[in-house]
Amino acid sequence: MTSRISENLVMECRRKLLTAKQDVLNRFRTAQRELVHAERGGDEADQSVAHIEEHSFLISQARMRNQLVEIEMALARIEQGTFGICEETEEVIESERLLAIPWTRLSIEGAEMREAVSRKFAR
Repeated sequence: MTSRISENLVMECRRKLLTAKQDVLNRFRTAQRELVHAERGGDEADQSVAHIEEHSFLISQARMRNQLVEIEMALARIEQGTFGICEETEEVIESERLLAIPWTRLSIEGAEMREAVSRKFAR
């Protein structure tokens, strides 16, 4: 299916995905080092701040893990030849969208369809 989008676009997106993956991994390691080196002692206020920082750390780690999963899935789609095909409409995803968010699984139309469905069921 990748033949429906240019090989140059696929290679550029692959390069962007690998760069984004490395960036996420670097941010993950940096955040872990900073948390490990944070002071644990102090009074109640210091301990409260430490708990808040740890909570923020855990939330950011979860976000980074989710982004890493999306990046890995996109790289797998490149290998499988299904990269750039919308999961919702099965049409080619807009090249500008792929270049901006290379791990996307949805075209603009597909994203709008999913959002409309989620709004309908959120009521």
